Amino acid sequence: MTSTVPADARLTRRRAELLDQLEELFLTEGFARFTLDDLAVRLHCSKSTLYALAESKERLASRVIRHFFRKATEDVEAQTVTETDPALRVTAYLSAVARALAPAGPDFHRDLDSFAPGREVYERNTALAADRVRALIAEGVAQGRFREVHPALIADTVTTLMFRIGRGDTARATGLDDATAYRELAALLLHGIAL
Repeated sequence: MTSTVPADARLTRRRAELLDQLEELFLTEGFARFTLDDLAVRLHCSKSTLYALAESKERLASRVIRHFFRKATEDVEAQTVTETDPALRVTAYLSAVARALAPAGPDFHRDLDSFAPGREVYERNTALAADRVRALIAEGVAQGRFREVHPALIADTVTTLMFRIGRGDTARATGLDDATAYRELAALLLHGIAL
């Protein structure tokens, strides 16, 4: 029996599956130590299949990192969009960020920090997340749900801590993993700005 799914659709689905498998592997074990040969063996595919995703290991790592952060951003927004209460929205947003980052282990963060293209993606996503928190706080202030605070100052403070979390500074200073640090940031922020 022949498949009714067009070849292009099967290929697209297979590539998406490979990106998901690579993402899971990288988040768990990091990516710097792997060669393309190692990855082909681990994923039970050919090197040419990996080359179809990207022309080098570095480009493949960049693609997987972008894939992870794009999915994480979509998940975070999906978990936040239905919440209308400003305080619960800020909590939902930062808690969703914590959940999205929870699968990323220390090896991934170490490799990300030493890989300039990956670090750039992380920093860009962190800056966008901080802007989102600033906007959520500004909405809460405008609605009279938060005390009068300067949203840009709060966002700058949040951004600083988010970058410290991402660089591993917070983990080294406190022993908290990224997900826990984000949960604590949400609690600290809400208690500081709530009426």
